[in-house]
Order: sequence, then C-alpha cells, then structure tokens
Amino acid sequence: MKHIEVVAAVIVMDGLYLATQRADGEFMGLWEFPGGKIEVGESHSEALCREIMEELNVEVSIDKHICKSEWEYPSFVVTIHSYMCSIIKGEVEMRVHSDARWLDIDSLYDVEWIPADVEIVNRIRL
Repeated sequence: MKHIEVVAAVIVMDGLYLATQRADGEFMGLWEFPGGKIEVGESHSEALCREIMEELNVEVSIDKHICKSEWEYPSFVVTIHSYMCSIIKGEVEMRVHSDARWLDIDSLYDVEWIPADVEIVNRIRL
C-alpha cells in the first residue's frame, strides 16, 4: 500500500485556530490543517514553511510539535507530523483551498474534518 508522509500547520492567532477547506479531490469540502507532502531531502520545518507559503502566502514560525499520527485510507496510508505555528509575515490568502475559518477551541468540532486530522483536533483540545 502507498505511504505518504506530510506536515500540517496548526496556525494559531489571538487564541483562534486556522482551518482550511479542501477545494478538490477525494475530500473536497472537508476541513483540514494546511500543509502537504515532504519532498525528498526536506526537513519537516522546510516542508512546512514551503507548503504554507505555497498554500496561504504567509511565513510561519514553528512553535512546537503537536503529534505524529497515522491514518489508513482504502488506497494509501498517511503519516502526519503536526506543528503549532504562528504567522510572522503576510496575510492569509486562499491559493488552493475554497474557504478558511478561524475557530476557537470550543468550535473546533463545528466543521467536518478529514479523517486524518481528527486526531490533531483531539490533541489540541486536551
């Protein structure tokens, strides 16, 4: 089975968490933390900073590791390395997502997350 390794940014600003909505693909319409695949030779931090710049046009600082989680879909397995991040430069711009919401800790479950990101949400809520 195919295995994909990705990074995800849990971007926090003023006590709110950024959720982004998938614009296409198998999980179109579901919500996720932004990020993406780690390219060959990239560190987690390099991949995360690159992906967030590509997807949201902002620079982030990586503040702390949240968790490493794994999810098995019917056609592939994904390992997600999630990190708490802060925006250090720029304004969020939707480049690949259809929508974004800033959610407080109590409204994180108000959106339908892609299955692999639910564990990250659960960890944040602890």
